[in-house]
Amino acid sequence: MDDDDAREVGSLLTNGILRSLARAPIRMRESGVMHAGWRMEISSDQGSGSIMLVELPDGRSVYRGDGMFLGWPREQLEATYNAMREEPDEPRFELNQLG
Repeated sequence: MDDDDAREVGSLLTNGILRSLARAPIRMRESGVMHAGWRMEISSDQGSGSIMLVELPDGRSVYRGDGMFLGWPREQLEATYNAMREEPDEPRFELNQLG
């Protein structure tokens, strides 16, 4: 991810940069089963942290914040996660296959 990809998300996050988005195992107190989730690491002018998205078997999505996102309401975590995942307006760089 490039520093040129900085985004402003609402009024709580300025110059947000998506550092990584990767699958991660998670265990929740409410369940005795390991779940897989998506861990998004973000840095911004306010600090750095991560948002974990866990999609439960019953169809619910749970968002958990860590670092600067600790204590954020679910709605703000979801909005920030979705805003940081948006594709840029520019086309992706592609190499043409020759031959």
